[in-house]
Amino acid sequence: MEQETGLFSVSIDFSQSHLFFPHIIHWVLFLLALSIVLVHGREIVRHVQGWSESYREHGLDYDRLRLLGTLVLVVAYFLLMNWVGQLFPNTGMGFLLVSIPFMALMSLLYVHDLNRRKLVAILANAIIAPLLAWYVLAQLFFITLP
Repeated sequence: MEQETGLFSVSIDFSQSHLFFPHIIHWVLFLLALSIVLVHGREIVRHVQGWSESYREHGLDYDRLRLLGTLVLVVAYFLLMNWVGQLFPNTGMGFLLVSIPFMALMSLLYVHDLNRRKLVAILANAIIAPLLAWYVLAQLFFITLP
């Protein structure tokens, strides 16, 4: 049977079809960011410059430990999620097994005056939230997670 080609026919390459919407989203986000820069660019630069001068004037300093800790944890999260996900393909275990320690460590990084009650809440949240997200996305809606 010969396929018709014309104005109203659609050909789908299923090996590449999952990349269709991410490409659209990337371009939409790029165009929106570009429009924000074009419309409000000078205002944003002035605001940031004023903030940094005011910041230095008052002798304030940023929290290097939390900034660097966050950067390291986020990069490790994405790298490890991919690596663990390849050990257990198409199960969402990469997401689940890496999200639990990530959430716990991020929460511990930002908590003030850590006590037993806060630690229990942090650990409960770090276990329940990813488990619930994994169950809903991977088990109920059959969305493939890393």
